[in-house]
Amino acid sequence: MNSHETVGVTPRPSGAAGTADDVLFGIDLSGRTAVVTGGHSGLGLAATRALARAGARVVVPARRPEQARQALTGVDEIEVDQVDLADLASVRAFAERFRRGHDTLDMLIANAGIMACPETRVGPGWEAQFATNHLGHYALTNLLWPALKAAGTARVVAVSSGYDPGWRIRWEDVHFTHGYDKWAAYAQSKLANILFARHLDRLGGPHGVRAFSVNPGWIRTPLQRHLTVEEMVAAGWLDADGVPAPGLFTTPERGAATMVWAAASPELDGHGGDYCAGCRIVEGGPADRDEPSDAPGDETSDEPGDEAGRLWALSAGLTGLDLIS
Repeated sequence: MNSHETVGVTPRPSGAAGTADDVLFGIDLSGRTAVVTGGHSGLGLAATRALARAGARVVVPARRPEQARQALTGVDEIEVDQVDLADLASVRAFAERFRRGHDTLDMLIANAGIMACPETRVGPGWEAQFATNHLGHYALTNLLWPALKAAGTARVVAVSSGYDPGWRIRWEDVHFTHGYDKWAAYAQSKLANILFARHLDRLGGPHGVRAFSVNPGWIRTPLQRHLTVEEMVAAGWLDADGVPAPGLFTTPERGAATMVWAAASPELDGHGGDYCAGCRIVEGGPADRDEPSDAPGDETSDEPGDEAGRLWALSAGLTGLDLIS
């Protein structure tokens, strides 16, 4: 689940309220290419449809391509491909196929993810939520960097959640090899999305590639598939009959609005590295915990104030990829 009630929101810039289609009204994306991971389900499907209606060519990499094609029936200007974000070989293979068919990439929406799953190990023993939600997208962005850079102006959007200042990266045991907690692991992966976007923007900004993280709000989607009804009732999301709490959830189309706003709105020209919610840039919050080191040229400081740089260095070491320059 997602919420953006914990931090203040500035009125500048101000995306139109409403759905993803509302946000893109009057924006012509003809000739532009987007990649939306998980773009065949929930928020991703709503974003894919809106981008395609605005004229973009949307590539949807999915673990189950046939299922994705069925979900996208009737949507024009779509390509479906295969990728498993928890498998670096799969990510690399998709990136190579994409680059053979596309010289440039204008928008990358890192949307696919898992939430509160039972303890699961992938790849070389990585914790599944950190691997899927963060490391897979980190690797994908690095491998698609030549196409992003070649676009001249491109945007990367990492889909996070409602920020809580209690979130932390478990630096001493990032893969939860001891004391797995599904919610702490999920929160870590969502903080990683925010920090990833901040550091990517530092590196990509000089090349015209800007990055944002977004909180889409509270939406019921397949993301909650690992939760029981009893858990959601206990959390206050559903009543005893399984009916959603009044006013808590919004639709995928409304949830996707901030995603496509960050990906395509000219209101964000000149901005980058920001955490966005409700089609606004959020002031404070995540930005307060992450300031780069004052040391000249220091992009990977381990000082407490540069969590984004520290996470980038950790991710580069785990994946063997650090290609953005």
